[in-house]
This record gives sequence, C-alpha cells and structure tokens, in this order.
Amino acid sequence: MVLLRNTLKHIVEVLIDPQGCIKTKFKKLAIPSGSLGRLEELATLYASIRGDLDCGIRHKKIFTMAGDHGVVEEGVSAFPQQVTAQMIQNFIEGGAAINVLARHVGAEVIVVDCGVAFPLDEKQCLKVKKVGLGTKNMATGPAMSREEAIRAIEAGIELIEEELAGGLDIIGTGDMGIGNTTPSSAILAVLGKMDVEVATGRGTGLDDKMLQRKIDVIKKAIDVNQPNPNDPIDVLAKVGGFEIGGIAGLCLGAARYRIPVILDGFISTAGALIANAIEPKVNKYLIASHVSAEKGHRMMLNLLNKVPLLDLNMRLGEGTGAALGIGMMEAAVKLLNEMATFHEAGVSDPYTQ
Repeated sequence: MVLLRNTLKHIVEVLIDPQGCIKTKFKKLAIPSGSLGRLEELATLYASIRGDLDCGIRHKKIFTMAGDHGVVEEGVSAFPQQVTAQMIQNFIEGGAAINVLARHVGAEVIVVDCGVAFPLDEKQCLKVKKVGLGTKNMATGPAMSREEAIRAIEAGIELIEEELAGGLDIIGTGDMGIGNTTPSSAILAVLGKMDVEVATGRGTGLDDKMLQRKIDVIKKAIDVNQPNPNDPIDVLAKVGGFEIGGIAGLCLGAARYRIPVILDGFISTAGALIANAIEPKVNKYLIASHVSAEKGHRMMLNLLNKVPLLDLNMRLGEGTGAALGIGMMEAAVKLLNEMATFHEAGVSDPYTQ
C-alpha cells in the first residue's frame, strides 16, 4: 500500500498547452491552420504531458499483462484456461499479432505474468509479477482479497519504475487471459452503474446460450460479492482480475512519471476505469487507441470521456490496438517536430499578412 499511496501523491493534473506555445508552433508550420485535425490534438496532448515542446518518442514499450480467472469454471469462455499459458509462449517466441505490430512501430513487448494459473519462469521478455495462480471463482466469492488487489496494482507501478532507467517515453497496455471479458464486464456494470445485459458482450465469440450463461454468472457474482461502486479497489477485489489490476497500476505509475498511456481494448480499459476511479487526475494521461467490437467498450470510453483514434472492428487484445495507437502518436509528434515553418519553406504565411 505504501507504493500505491506514494504514487498517487505525485500524480499531477495535465494542463493542455497552458502557455499556448504548442499552438503557436503549429501556426508557424507550412500548413493551413487546423488542417492536421486530431493529429495536432495528439501532438499537443503528448507535449503537454511530457512538459516539453521539443519532446520526441524513442522508447516505446507495450506491456501485455496476463492472468487467469477462476470464473472460467462457470463455462463463460469458448477456450480452455491453458490457452493463456500457451499464448504467452507464442508472445515470447515473437509469433503473435502483438509481436508483429510492435515490430512494425518499433516498440518492445514486455509480457507480464500477473497471475497465470501455471508456474512460469522469468525470461528476457517475460516478467513474473504473479499475485496468485489465477483468481478465485467470483461467482462463489471474491475474486481476490483486498491485499491481493493492491498487490496487483502495485505490480503495474513497479513495472513502470523498473523500465524508467532504460528510457520510457510512451507505453501501451495489453492483456492475455482466458475468461477476462467476464470480470471486465462486471467492472463496467458496477462502476458504470448499468445493467449487466448492457455491459456484457460475446468475448471470444460465444453463442446465444453461452452469452446468457455469462450474463447470469456476472449477475450472480455481483449479487454474491456486493462490490462497492464507490471503492474501486473493492470492485477489483470482488469481481476483477490480477492483470486488470496490473493495468490499473501501469496507468497510475505512468501518470506519476508523466508518461502517456495508449490503451488497448476492453480489458485494458477496464483497468483504466479502476485507475481513473482511484485517482481522476490520471484521465488525461490516457489515450484510447481504438474502440473494440466488444459490446461494452464504447460505454467504457464514454465513462472516461475518450474518443478512440481508430474503429477497426478489432477485439483481439494483447496490445494490438495500442501498437497502432503508438504509431499514430509518434506520427503526430514527428509532424510537430520535423515539419518546416512557412519561413523555412519559403512559403508566404497567410496568418502574418
């Protein structure tokens, strides 16, 4: 709890271009005013977070947070639990979608065992921050203790602090965990104070019968555990996941060090909801890479007041959307830093005549 308290104490509100310096720099560039649209907004946000008009992006890391869920005992997923560990091996070997997209944008993938149900050994690109061998079945009791929930959050903060020495300009969040759309839907229902049916989607492609089963299980979990919507750590403990807590910690830790966070999809945004509920000042450090095809994701983004950069009908997770978002952010920052001004390009400046 000491690390979490200290982190929260140092998170400051992001002031967007308080002196107007970024806007002035954009107005000097040899383009019509406002013609870059959201790319200008992205560059302005990045420079505001970093507190540096001439900042660049060199060190890009995507954290794929992995954990298992006891609630899979209830038949809420189309895939067996062992797929989590199998996919982690694929990440390590570089053959997953996140590996391909991360290479494309020049980002490093760091896979993190937050609570996989099988023992894993730490390797070069796998960090072990295991809180437990998967959560407990939230349909019959709390997914984890409050102490474990705090430990999961602090694991995410630790990851940020461990990577600072090697440079960290921007991070992306990702996930891997069979059954993790179930706790994510529960978190949305509780924090968003909405019906479970509205918050719950098909995950990995459930048919109508399995979807109804999933909805019933989430309702039972909320009824059994009575998570307090005014206490996000209680919500995480009662109906969350270790990797979701880890993602919340990544968001808080990055904000503490003024590092922008590119969110992936549904599970990543569940973690962001927890972080935002713990400390609302984290909000402006969060950028939504895309809106997932998973039913509740747009509702999560609305709760965070986020407009996604992309809508590609994706629902893979892993950090794939975050990788694309990092590429867009880097492009925006390069435009701010590398474009010629009207004067440099020898183009008449219509705004000074």
